[in-house]
Amino acid sequence: MKAIVFLGERKLDLMEVPDPTPAPDEVIIEIKASGMCGSDLHQYRGPKKEKINIAGHEPCGVIAEVGSAVPSSLAKVGDRVMDHHYSGCGVCKHCRDGWSQMCLEGAIVYGGMGDGAHAKFMKVPAHTVVKLPDALSFMTGAAISCGTGTAYGALKRLNLAGDETIAIFGQGPVGLSATQLAKAMGARVIALDISEERRALATQFGADEVVDPLSDDAVEAIRDLTHDEGAQKTLDCSSNPEARRAAVRSVRTWGTTCYVGERGEVTLDVSNDLIRRQVKLVGSWTFSKNGQAECAEFVADRKIDVDSLFTHEFTLDQAKEAYKLFDTQTTGKGVFLM
Repeated sequence: MKAIVFLGERKLDLMEVPDPTPAPDEVIIEIKASGMCGSDLHQYRGPKKEKINIAGHEPCGVIAEVGSAVPSSLAKVGDRVMDHHYSGCGVCKHCRDGWSQMCLEGAIVYGGMGDGAHAKFMKVPAHTVVKLPDALSFMTGAAISCGTGTAYGALKRLNLAGDETIAIFGQGPVGLSATQLAKAMGARVIALDISEERRALATQFGADEVVDPLSDDAVEAIRDLTHDEGAQKTLDCSSNPEARRAAVRSVRTWGTTCYVGERGEVTLDVSNDLIRRQVKLVGSWTFSKNGQAECAEFVADRKIDVDSLFTHEFTLDQAKEAYKLFDTQTTGKGVFLM
C-alpha cells in the first residue's frame, strides 16, 4: 500500500509499504478519512528525521480485520470507528481512566512514534478504537480524532457555560472547532486570528465578533467588547507567545484561561496577570477515550456540521501539494480521502 511519511525540513515521500497484519490484540482499520492536523506541521517542518513512520493521527474508517484475541464486543469487522491515537501500558491509573497519552510507563503516539493513518490501512491495539455514531461521516470522525476532539476537551476543561463570553486565540483547525462547539454550547464567541481568511471562516462558524491582533490591541479589543471587564473564559490555540500573554490579560478577574496550543513559551507577570486577579490558568492535552466518544455524541445529537471545517480534500497522491498548502496556515482543515 502507499503511505505518506514525513522526512523533515518540509519534505515528505509517498512510500510503498506492506499491508499490515494484526497481532492477537490488534485490529486493522481500513482508513476512509485521515485528517491533517496543525501538530503534523511540527514533524513536516522539523529537522531531518532518522526514524520514519507513517504520518497522520486523525484516523477514521472501518474495521477490516481483527486479531484472534479481540472480543466482538470491542471490535468486529465492519464496525465504523475512530481511533484514540495513543497506547500505553493499559494498567496504570491514567490508562485505566482512558488517558493513554499520560501513561506512567510512556505512551506510543500513532502518526508520530508509531505508524499512522495517511495510508489505506492502519494497525492499532483494539482498545484504542472508538465507535463512530452512524449519523456522522468519516470526515467528521477524523476531525474528532484530534482537532475537534481537542477543542471539545479544552472547552470542557474551561467548564464553559452558555451565558459566558469566550475569546479564542487562533482560528486554525482547532480554533475553528472551538468556535463552532462553543456556539453550540450557547456561549458568545470572540475569535482572533492574524489571517483574514481564517477570520472569515470564524464568522462562518458563528463567531459573534472577530479581531485582527495585528490591527488592534487584542486585550483592549476584548475589554471593549465586554464592558471593560474581559471575557469570562479565554482559550489559546495558537502557541504564539503574544497571544498566550493576551489570553491571560484579556480574561476578567476570577476568569479562566486555557492553553491548548502545543510547544513554545510565554512570559507572564505572575502577580499582576494571575495572583492579584485570581485568574486560573490551565492546560489541556487532547482528550480521553471516553472524552472522544462524548464529543462524537455531542456533535451527532446537535447535528453540528463538522464536515464544513474541511476546506480541502486530497488523495494520497496529492500529499506534497496538500502539505505545502497546509503549511501556509491560511486554510481551514485538510483531509485525505481513500
